[in-house]
Amino acid sequence: MSSQISRILSDEHKKILRLIDALNEKSDELQSGKMIDKEFFLRAIDFIRGYADKFHHAKEEDILFKEMCKEDAQKNMHCNPIDMMLYEHDQGRNFVRGMEEGIKENNKVKIFENAKGYVNLLREHIYKEDNILYPMADEVLNKKILQKMLEKFKEVESKMKKDKEKYLNFVKSLT
Repeated sequence: MSSQISRILSDEHKKILRLIDALNEKSDELQSGKMIDKEFFLRAIDFIRGYADKFHHAKEEDILFKEMCKEDAQKNMHCNPIDMMLYEHDQGRNFVRGMEEGIKENNKVKIFENAKGYVNLLREHIYKEDNILYPMADEVLNKKILQKMLEKFKEVESKMKKDKEKYLNFVKSLT
């Protein structure tokens, strides 16, 4: 059975995937000759940096991953996927920088390549987290730790409350 921690993070993934689908569509439009929709790409970058990175990744990197890297949890894991997840988060940030540079340079190819790279990376990354990492966390972290983590998640939520609304409204506007 999945913990509340896993459910929260997986639910956030669903919102990120909505953006990923829209980013994929807008990237395909670039390849078919349409003009760069700068407003969309800039708002997408803002969403990625604000919601996916500051909000969602803060919960993963600063809370979940740290708990999973502690010795007690490590004893119960047959492998440690955390380094790979952190590496993929950094790869994602590089793709976002590349998209931003492409927008500044008005370079469709650069925007397209970095957007597609981000889309492909995130789809695989989210699959791994939802289907491997989170179930592993549920298995190796005890209820007391999960409860402490939930309290920390609530702190992140309260700090980001106003921004979260903005990002969720943006994602809703994409459907």
